Amino acid sequence: MIRHLADAVLSALLAPPCAVCARVLDRPLDGAVCAQCWRAVASPALPFRGTALIRQAAAVGEYDGVLRDIIHVLKYDGRRSAAPPLARLMALHGSRVLAGADAVIPVPLHPRRERERGFNQAEDLARGLGRPVVRALRRTRMTTPQVDLPATARHRNVKDAFDMVGRTSRFAFDRALPAVDGKVLVLVDDVSTTGATLEACARVLQQAGAKEIRALTAARVGSARL
Repeated sequence: MIRHLADAVLSALLAPPCAVCARVLDRPLDGAVCAQCWRAVASPALPFRGTALIRQAAAVGEYDGVLRDIIHVLKYDGRRSAAPPLARLMALHGSRVLAGADAVIPVPLHPRRERERGFNQAEDLARGLGRPVVRALRRTRMTTPQVDLPATARHRNVKDAFDMVGRTSRFAFDRALPAVDGKVLVLVDDVSTTGATLEACARVLQQAGAKEIRALTAARVGSARL
């Protein structure tokens, strides 16, 4: 009752717009995106083909339209209130991918890029999936954003760009290494383009002893191979 009243007061006095469609938000306390926009992306699950490294994968929908706009609002405008409802859609549409998983692994940003942005959108999404979140991976070098590259360059762009947290050398691991050995793990990211980033991460997890690796993203580019 109090929350409903606060929403009404904020909506009447401030008229905050939806970050996607610019309609006045009826319930601004629920976040920067209106209910109409969220309903527009409530589509059937979008499974996509697995690979030798990633057994199964899914996304909420194609990287287009309202879903693309919501991801931009989260990722580039810093409207982190979009992450929990987007994660709920991912959990709903990716329920088969999450079933039986031991943990979710957010795809890491390079530390410099994470400092500039102030957060890692993949980690924000991972926290809303109902599984333990393990920051098992680190990005070892800056890479060009995949969407800025032709498909033929994307695998080369992320080759050897990831490693395990706690790895002290190419052949040794610290005792503090996150436990992934023998585990079923789900990689989490906002968008899959060709799947090159997910495969590069999966390769590192496989070498560290993961039993099975899956992937769940908010969106998939139409040409995504995974």
